[in-house]
Amino acid sequence: MNPSDPHDPFFAHRRRLVQGLSVVPLAGLSSLALAQQFPTAKVNTTKLAVTDTEVTVGQLHSATGTMAISETGSIQAEQLAIDQINAAGGVLGRRIKVIKEDGASDWPTFAEKSKKLLVNDRVAAVFGCWTSASRKAVLPIFEKENGMLYYPTFYEGLEQSKNVIYTGQEATQQIIWGLDWAAKEKKAKSFFLIGSDYIWPRTSNKIARKHVENFLKGKVVGEEYYPLGHTNFNSLINKIKIAKPDCIYAIVVGGSNVAFYKQLKAAGLTSDKQFLLTISVTEDEVLGIGGENIQGFYAAMKYFQSLDNANNKKFVDAFKAKYGPKAVIGDVTQAAYLGPWLWKLTVEKAGSFDIDKVAAASPDIEFKDAPEGYVKVHKNHHLWSKTRIGLAQPDGQFKVVAESPNLIEPDPFPKGYQ
Repeated sequence: MNPSDPHDPFFAHRRRLVQGLSVVPLAGLSSLALAQQFPTAKVNTTKLAVTDTEVTVGQLHSATGTMAISETGSIQAEQLAIDQINAAGGVLGRRIKVIKEDGASDWPTFAEKSKKLLVNDRVAAVFGCWTSASRKAVLPIFEKENGMLYYPTFYEGLEQSKNVIYTGQEATQQIIWGLDWAAKEKKAKSFFLIGSDYIWPRTSNKIARKHVENFLKGKVVGEEYYPLGHTNFNSLINKIKIAKPDCIYAIVVGGSNVAFYKQLKAAGLTSDKQFLLTISVTEDEVLGIGGENIQGFYAAMKYFQSLDNANNKKFVDAFKAKYGPKAVIGDVTQAAYLGPWLWKLTVEKAGSFDIDKVAAASPDIEFKDAPEGYVKVHKNHHLWSKTRIGLAQPDGQFKVVAESPNLIEPDPFPKGYQ
């Protein structure tokens, strides 16, 4: 087959993948010319898995276990981005090769697999993790072995590492803006905080409590946590009924969401009687929950599949073309898609795959083709982004009902919340 022949099926596939994307190889150079301009000895001085024609990266997500419901979309979105980048000429003229590892919803397994990817496979970057527990498990390894992780999940903040690019939102962007909206638009004054029992929900609810009590002058009337995979929420629902909160603030994660929302509905706590705001349910989870079991409740995210802009239309079309018309895209899935693109742009700015040079080149990297809209990397390795409120629909999608007027600056160490 001849990839320069427009009648060749490979050429047609490549054309479909890159159609509409404005990101192209440096100065429009061909892959071969780029590779010659950036010889391996120059762009890889630390013995990473980089050859004259190929660069190897890792993917580290839960393909199995309770977190697979949430992480499958990230795996798919990262692969889509990598396919598009390869079709557009790769990175510094090199095709991306992927080594996939399964963290299996088990934090020690994430640590073990991250060490394999960095030490044995010598990958140039890793796109992975979902829960903060998995990220915390791998972080010491990335810092010790000097790897680079692109982490896609909205999270609690209170972290900043040279070895991580955080493509999801941190707490001040998602939690604070969402609670302010709830207080202003829904007149919520009393809140019942719920979470899965690990670091992200607990730290996020700590920040939420401080914001409710100290800034909104409201009241927290309950706070409960349940293990990952938990499926019986009847006693919790009884506590909510007794407390009668203006707002249920829910940070239930993974497969537990299916049981939680179905049991809420069965108990009569539907949206016509109860206001609920979640920061953990995206379209990916609703696929398991069922739109009819969550309709009328709200989510605070930076991205919803229903966003009406040209970038997102191209992204959704490409995602569905690759994974089927019934595929859905949630906030973390979109943030995962950003990872390979931001890495490509950063490597090409740095003119090197070396981790230290990539880390140094990361601040101010812009991705104008982001489905959520324009994003930019802050010097603290988080992204400037907007926050939106989505209203859950019966078909499993969200209708955007509010949006921050401007990009919100990331502030992972907010004063007054620690």
